[in-house]
Amino acid sequence: MVTTVPIDLLEAAKAGDDWAFEALLEPLVDSAYRMAWAMLHDRAAAEDAVQEASLLAWRKIASLRRRDGMRAWFFTIVANQCRRARRQKWWSVLKFPELHGGDSAAPESEPGADLRQAIRGLAHHKRLVVVLFYYLDLPLDEIGAITGTTEAAAKATLYRAIRELRPALAAEET
Repeated sequence: MVTTVPIDLLEAAKAGDDWAFEALLEPLVDSAYRMAWAMLHDRAAAEDAVQEASLLAWRKIASLRRRDGMRAWFFTIVANQCRRARRQKWWSVLKFPELHGGDSAAPESEPGADLRQAIRGLAHHKRLVVVLFYYLDLPLDEIGAITGTTEAAAKATLYRAIRELRPALAAEET
């Protein structure tokens, strides 16, 4: 399921060709944004995280060793940017629920609100695995590569996250 990047395009991007880099990154940006939005629950912060990740990827493209690992490599950078954004002090200080229009938490009466709230309550590494598996439909081996673990560890993390989410699912069904 891992997509292979054309070697000439990758070599051109490593040589500094911005068109080649854009061609490599373009199919990944929408999925990266969806992942960042699911991790941060804020449209502007998700856009910033993907933009920062794109700039960092541009600067570090020479460090990409395997041409079949472009998606995992870029999603790892995006996940790290999301983690960095969540850790910054201003994030917790300036986050006011009343300032978010339709971007943030769903109203309590909306279907799925309990589940979304429960996903937000997961630890970062568990939330990342849930988002990658259920929102982006990535295979477990690629999730392991993105999170820096093995396929078995990604599967175990997903299992633990689902177990934590079961009470929210049960509440939603009733």
